Amino acid sequence: MQVDSWSPTPVLLTVDLVILTLREGRLCVLLVERGEDPFKGMSALPGGFLNHAGEEILDAAHRELTEETSLAAGEVHLEQLATYGGAQRDPRGRVVSVAHLAIAPGLPEPVAGTDATDAAWVSAEAVLSGEVGLAFDHRRIVADGIERARTKIEFSALATAFCGETFTIVELQRVYEAVWGTELDTRNFYRKVQAVKGFIIPAGSERRTTGGRPARLYRAGPQSVLFPPLIRPTASATEEE
Repeated sequence: MQVDSWSPTPVLLTVDLVILTLREGRLCVLLVERGEDPFKGMSALPGGFLNHAGEEILDAAHRELTEETSLAAGEVHLEQLATYGGAQRDPRGRVVSVAHLAIAPGLPEPVAGTDATDAAWVSAEAVLSGEVGLAFDHRRIVADGIERARTKIEFSALATAFCGETFTIVELQRVYEAVWGTELDTRNFYRKVQAVKGFIIPAGSERRTTGGRPARLYRAGPQSVLFPPLIRPTASATEEE
């Protein structure tokens, strides 16, 4: 009886980061300009191969995050997004990427890493619309990361990860508007946020705004799951409001 010989297909493993923040009221994603082939000169997500066989995937994600933003693990929301392993996604061979979603407020101007020639914050809309082209399948990864954020701020306290330690309800509303890409009615938003117990709690201080009354400050509360949830408005619902 003849037994066919078999050998496993060599697979390389990388991590890619969808790093989101708000800049001037817009949802932005961090992109780097590739300094090497393949796709030299094209924009891409920050990331890279594992440093060695013993490096854990999460450790690699934290390492890449620190290299690109100088932020430590405890200073940013970081979660695994999805695994991308299409046979044709990388011309170098079978490369599987474990993508992660990272969110932090007020991130500084980026500095390009070792294998990139430039790094910049780019509006999420420019990426989603195709105005900015991305290498590999990174546009799909960005779209998945943004949709994850859009969905999670409906049912969890993730929106506070875009805010500083203290924030006003108006600033929190701007997060929802930027991530969802739609304007919200201020009084309706205030009512809905206050109805979710433990979502945000008073910080015990106020911030004076130009030409108006001091705004009350809040901080993230103990509740991570929102009930009732803040459901994303549909186009028709937005028009009715």
